[in-house]
Amino acid sequence: MGEAVRRWAAQLAHTDGVGLSADRLEELLHDVVRDVVQPVEAAREAAIRRFSALYSTSPMGIALADPAGQIVEVNAALGALLGYKPEELLGRHLTELGFSRRDVEGLRNGLEELEETDSEQHRERLQLIHADDAGTWADVTLTTLPGDRPGSTFPVLMVLDAGEVHSLQETLRHQSVHDALTGLSNGSRFNTLLESALSPSARDQIAMVYLDIDGFKVINDGLGAGVGDQVLRGIARKLKEVFAGPDTLVARLSGDGFGILLRGKLNPSDVIGLVEQALEELGEPIYIGDHGIGVSASVGIVVRDVGDGGPEDLQRAAEIALHRAKEAGKAQWMLFDPELDARDRARYRLGAEIAGALENGEFSLIYQPTVKLADHGELAAVNAGLRWHHRQLGELDSSEFYPLADTTGMTIPLGKWLLTQSLAAAARWRERYGDAAPDVCVRLPRRLAIDPDLVRLVKDQLDEHHLPAKTLRLCTDSGSLLDPRGEVLESLSVLSDLGAKLVLTVSGSADLELIPKHELKVEHAVLSGPVVDALADGEDEIAARTLDQLIVRARELKLRIGAEGVLTTEHAERLRAHGVLAARGPFIATSATDDEVDELIERHAR
Repeated sequence: MGEAVRRWAAQLAHTDGVGLSADRLEELLHDVVRDVVQPVEAAREAAIRRFSALYSTSPMGIALADPAGQIVEVNAALGALLGYKPEELLGRHLTELGFSRRDVEGLRNGLEELEETDSEQHRERLQLIHADDAGTWADVTLTTLPGDRPGSTFPVLMVLDAGEVHSLQETLRHQSVHDALTGLSNGSRFNTLLESALSPSARDQIAMVYLDIDGFKVINDGLGAGVGDQVLRGIARKLKEVFAGPDTLVARLSGDGFGILLRGKLNPSDVIGLVEQALEELGEPIYIGDHGIGVSASVGIVVRDVGDGGPEDLQRAAEIALHRAKEAGKAQWMLFDPELDARDRARYRLGAEIAGALENGEFSLIYQPTVKLADHGELAAVNAGLRWHHRQLGELDSSEFYPLADTTGMTIPLGKWLLTQSLAAAARWRERYGDAAPDVCVRLPRRLAIDPDLVRLVKDQLDEHHLPAKTLRLCTDSGSLLDPRGEVLESLSVLSDLGAKLVLTVSGSADLELIPKHELKVEHAVLSGPVVDALADGEDEIAARTLDQLIVRARELKLRIGAEGVLTTEHAERLRAHGVLAARGPFIATSATDDEVDELIERHAR
């Protein structure tokens, strides 16, 4: 600056009109320059002091680098965050602060972005190195400061500790995709990985296993929910140990339902082997206090190529296989069978049509007469049942649609319609034939037998048709009597008090003993099943002895004894010889329409 002042002073001294010497002009110019520069220098020094104070005391970690990215300055905050003394970081390249290869690449890409684009900063959450050889999560900002030459810049790294935030986010993420009780993956993660496993780029096979604990409610209700939770954790641990291979996921999908997803080169026998091993492990007791608790499970299995359908198809197939395992008696596995599935689809479609068919009048009564074996022309009762006149499939018997009605919730509407129409028919017979009209016998579907409105429904229908209750026989079986879902015994007792006649289907001595045990007012016992079938082709000594024992006990209970499923006249005669009083079956008529049963009643009345 001094040289420039002397040059200007010499030039001005030789200017016309200037009367000052070059030395004096130099002094004056120095004064002018001082007046101009001093405030600027003071401001610059103050800015430097402020930056130095901010840099050194900032809680944000800061590293200043040269244009090549080598660290030249590190503040105390960055050293503390990374567990190093600041001077230990000098000379390293900024990218060397990355903990993993991914983190190093993130820093390198950020620096390149600043250099090659107009971006003012690059932000990213990365793991940085730490002196204890572990990474530390940080929110990293890369930016630049102007250099000492025009157009030059210096990279700057600024860091905020994100360890606690990241840990919280990771905890929340883990909780969002894992079951809190067992630590297994939850349904959300299961579905996400299933979709990924069936992506267009996927190869090989995929297997899905749905596992449902049998009777888990018994554990919860009997030992308490706390014990139930411990059992579920034990189940989860065993499943993880069995299904521990690569590309395998075990998830808890519901309260006592689990899903296993396997990927790779699979075949059904390998998957079945793992399932059988799991079932064996689950059967081993889990000891909780004094209780050694083992469980059984029903399992549905699907194994297929990844290209054979989407997630919904796979899940549906596993659900169907699981449902079959439960229907087959539980405590076992079922492999999905496409042929069975096709048949089931047709069955379920039929079940879905029941409601519309009932509304459109496609159902009618079908009768089976019960005759006295002493005189086959004398009616003891007329059993009423349902027949479906299906538009495509033709005539369907109740055995073909009642099980489906149970699954679709249509059993009660069908049962009510059966009862209503049967009593209407009984009223018509009574009006036409008087006391010669036979009783009408209605077999109660189990779901109707346990319905709390059964008594009211029967009484309302009897009143509507002006029928005495004694014209109605209500037939039930031991399974319905013992069903825990309803007060069947109480309902039947009330109906008996009203005058209705109770009929119990009997296949063995245990069924008969329900009558005295529960003080049932049963009037008729109808023998059914093997005890009747055994005498169809001839006199079997053991079967005859069993039949005689049943009939003796039935007489002791003052029951009138009938039989169903009687095939021939000879079959009927053998039963009569042992003391059976009445029977129904093909030997007299497989079924009868309204007109046919009217003709039978009229012949009986004559």
